[in-house]
Formats: sequence, C-alpha cells, structure tokens
Amino acid sequence: MTTHDFQTQIVSLSSYINGFALKYTRNQENARDLAQETILRAFLNHEKFRTNTNLKGWLNIMMRNIFINGVRKKSYQMIHCDSDSYRMQVGEPDNFTPIDEMMEGQIIEEIEALNSDIRQPFKLHLEGYKYKEIADQLEIPIGTVKSRVFQARKKLSNVITR
Repeated sequence: MTTHDFQTQIVSLSSYINGFALKYTRNQENARDLAQETILRAFLNHEKFRTNTNLKGWLNIMMRNIFINGVRKKSYQMIHCDSDSYRMQVGEPDNFTPIDEMMEGQIIEEIEALNSDIRQPFKLHLEGYKYKEIADQLEIPIGTVKSRVFQARKKLSNVITR
C-alpha cells in the first residue's frame, strides 16, 4: 500500500476515530486531541502497518495505548505546594456545595460507626494501602481484608442510599 493510499484511508476514517476517542475520554476537546495523536502516530508508523489487515483494529489498539499512557502520565504528575494550599497543576478545581460537605460529614460519621474489625481495614484501604499491605499491617489474611472492605462498602452503600 502506498503512503498516499494509507493516508487517504486514515482520513476517511477520521469521523470513526473521533467517535471512538469520545468513548474513551467522554470530553469533546480531549477526544479531538486523542484522535489527532492517533492519526499522527498512524502516519509516523505507516511502515509498521501490514497490508490486508484490519486498519480500524490497528487504530483502535494504537488509540487505547495512547489513552492509557496519557492516564499514567497524569497519575505521576507532581503536586505543587504554595503557601495557601495544595493544588494539582492540571485538571479542574473541585467545586463543593454545602450539600456535599453535609454528605461528607454524614459519610465520616457512618464510617466511624462501623464495627472496628471492619472499619480499620476499610480506612486503610481509603488511604490508598493495597490489600496485601493492610493484611501485613493488621496481621490478618488477605482474604479477610478483602471481605471486610467489601462488607464496609456494602454497609455504607445501604446507609447512604436510604
């Protein structure tokens, strides 16, 4: 396949690529960026595409990998500290309403009301510890940790949906 034919096929699939990117990002602007990045990478890696293979599938896999790598990069970004507060340098600011703050207080009360056997692993899980780390710290089997975290989630979801 010539470079011109390849580029023509890619351009003809641009609406498909944009639609698929929107499924990943759920944001029109980010979808356009993801689609453009995918098309650019496809053009740059033309020689890696094998003729008589599924072009849409190749583009989908490329887009998925670009999207996953972008998410990973964002998760490793540093938090900037200034004298006023901590804030992420990327993303939109959180907007809390009084109702959100009341619900947060209610959730904290409900967590504190849990049985200590369930509460302790759940709070550690909320802090970001992995199941194995919690099991080692509390000296209980990992299956017990998973079970207790699940029980806490179930109890809290029942309380909050009332």
